[in-house]
Amino acid sequence: MKELTKAEEEVMQVLWNLKNAFVKDIVAQMPKNANGVKPAYNTVSTIVRILQDKGLVDHKSMGKSHQYFPLISKEGYSKFKMEKLMTGYFEGSFSKMVSFFVAKKQLDSNELDSILELIKDKKDQS
Repeated sequence: MKELTKAEEEVMQVLWNLKNAFVKDIVAQMPKNANGVKPAYNTVSTIVRILQDKGLVDHKSMGKSHQYFPLISKEGYSKFKMEKLMTGYFEGSFSKMVSFFVAKKQLDSNELDSILELIKDKKDQS
């Protein structure tokens, strides 16, 4: 799987939320840019076709229109991105990643407690 561009990821976020949508529905849900403008219909349509060419989106024909839907789940893409992040920056080590965020004070004690609870639950299941 290839990493998505920022624009492709924004479109996928909308499709994951809507489950299936026409381009006009996607445009309606897209965030506005810094100038307060939503992306153009043709721009979103082009991005959707690129996503379709990449095998991440498909469509159902409805007359002259197409209703698009994601072929990969948000969880599946999140897993891919996290594995790439872990491999590329933390040598595949979860502990190195957590240590990095702790050192940068990106995790507070409540978040650390939540992580420890998840680890404890996982150990108990083993």
